[in-house]
Amino acid sequence: MAGLAQSGSNPDVELLYDINGLAKDAPSWFDRIMEFVGEYGLLLAVVLLVVWCWWSVRRRGGEEAASSVAALVWAPLAAGIAVLVNVPIRGFVERPRPFVSHEGLDVLVSGKTDFSFVSDHATITMAMGVGLFVAHRKFGLAGIGLALLEGFLRVYMGVHYPTDVIGGFALGTAVALLLSPPAMALLTPVMKAVERSPRAGRLIRRRSSAPGQETLIPGSRKEPADSEERDLAA
Repeated sequence: MAGLAQSGSNPDVELLYDINGLAKDAPSWFDRIMEFVGEYGLLLAVVLLVVWCWWSVRRRGGEEAASSVAALVWAPLAAGIAVLVNVPIRGFVERPRPFVSHEGLDVLVSGKTDFSFVSDHATITMAMGVGLFVAHRKFGLAGIGLALLEGFLRVYMGVHYPTDVIGGFALGTAVALLLSPPAMALLTPVMKAVERSPRAGRLIRRRSSAPGQETLIPGSRKEPADSEERDLAA
């Protein structure tokens, strides 16, 4: 398996050189920016997108708030599980980094000594993007878009083959979707229990802070303010 994509006539290698060639033609300052974005920036952006979605769900509230937050909690958990699944895959395939087997690449990140297949960055960002899509389509599409950009930059930086990235996308998507039903079955009751808590419930939905306004337990029915007067009048 270690000989995968070693030939220069391989479309995987040709695409690698085509995409990485863009880095050679770009100014050095642009490559430095792409190095930071591809190594750290997009990972942080996806995390912030999950936080933004949580804040939006919390502020909107509603009966589905607990299940939506449960889906948001699943997004980073799916990414973590996918990375763990990747550990034996890397050990089995044992594909060296592209710059080890191919000369003339413009490698923007040094110190990469582990195996190449599959890309952890592509796996993490796609798992979180797909997990986010389960919770909220609009935010999820943005997350998937960031994951696609992450995959492109991993090849642009010369640290992964295109098929490393495709494999990461497939792994992240599979874990996020296939394990979503049991994960939601476990996480949703937990989030509903948190929602009922007077203090921790603020993590699920925003409590009203208007003076004199009671904080209602989700699902309870608020009686009209003049109901007592009507009873007395009767």
